[in-house]
Amino acid sequence: MQRGVAYGVMAGALWGMVFLVPRMLPDFSPLLLSAGRYTMYGIVSLAAALPMARSLVTRLTREDLVALVKLALAGNLLYYILLTSAVHLVGIAPASLIVGVLPVTVTLLGRRDHGAVPLARLAWPLAMVLAGIACINVDVFTVADGAAGTPAGILSKLAGLACAVGALVCWTWFAVENARYLQRQNHFSGNEWSVLWGVVTGALGAALWLVIALLPSGSLQTTLDSPRWHTFWVLNLGLAIGASWLGNGLWNAASKRLPLTLSGQMIVFETLFALLYAFIYDHRLPRPLEMAAIALLVAGVSWSVRQHAGDDSAALPIEEKAQVSAH
Repeated sequence: MQRGVAYGVMAGALWGMVFLVPRMLPDFSPLLLSAGRYTMYGIVSLAAALPMARSLVTRLTREDLVALVKLALAGNLLYYILLTSAVHLVGIAPASLIVGVLPVTVTLLGRRDHGAVPLARLAWPLAMVLAGIACINVDVFTVADGAAGTPAGILSKLAGLACAVGALVCWTWFAVENARYLQRQNHFSGNEWSVLWGVVTGALGAALWLVIALLPSGSLQTTLDSPRWHTFWVLNLGLAIGASWLGNGLWNAASKRLPLTLSGQMIVFETLFALLYAFIYDHRLPRPLEMAAIALLVAGVSWSVRQHAGDDSAALPIEEKAQVSAH
């Protein structure tokens, strides 16, 4: 369990970069960011799949392919389009904290799965997580913003919040459905499934470029200077290798050792690292409410770990096939 928690924290550190890159590339549309990131991820996954390609193809069924397409669309492309839209419209902090409700939503949906601690025992830890999220939202929406009071500013903020909620819905559905599908099939290991998922995601990312080609170039900022495109591809390659490939591998290792209710709460570290990177990027220290939120989030997760450690059934690792690939 200790190793599983450590892997979950490391995955969160890598996933936190997912929120920073759209902030660093505000002149690229969410469609371009999603197409670029997942095309690169598909190339990395294809390279990993080549040594075992024949074995994977012979075992792949039509049901598997349909599941992979649905999971890749919801858990990758649509999720990231909505997330980058939210970061562009309302910033890293609100977007990361709305998506940070994932520990609650995944826990609620996964409470009947193997190794789940009774929800009553998680009430106070989850309450602390929610209190932390409430603190930081109060801080975010009380900080002065010159454009926030205008009609356009209000509509932009509401649209950003709606995108963040949509990203939360996509990822919650994906996390639970992916784990449950893997529990029903026994012909792929967690690593093999993650590789297949990456290849399918890359194919969808490549197809997204065709959609972009049919849209007006001005609306997608496709006339940028060469140095900006160089930065775009370098950052997306970093996300493909770090957040998608290595981050998913660490998350699989964590999910193998932790019940779904606890692995769901490990996602809170993605929020914490996203906030840390935002503070560094903005060259500032966290404000008092932000510090209180971080303390509450960490305390809530730590309490949940102790609740699981005290339950013999929860200490049993989930079978390898029930691993959850993420992002």
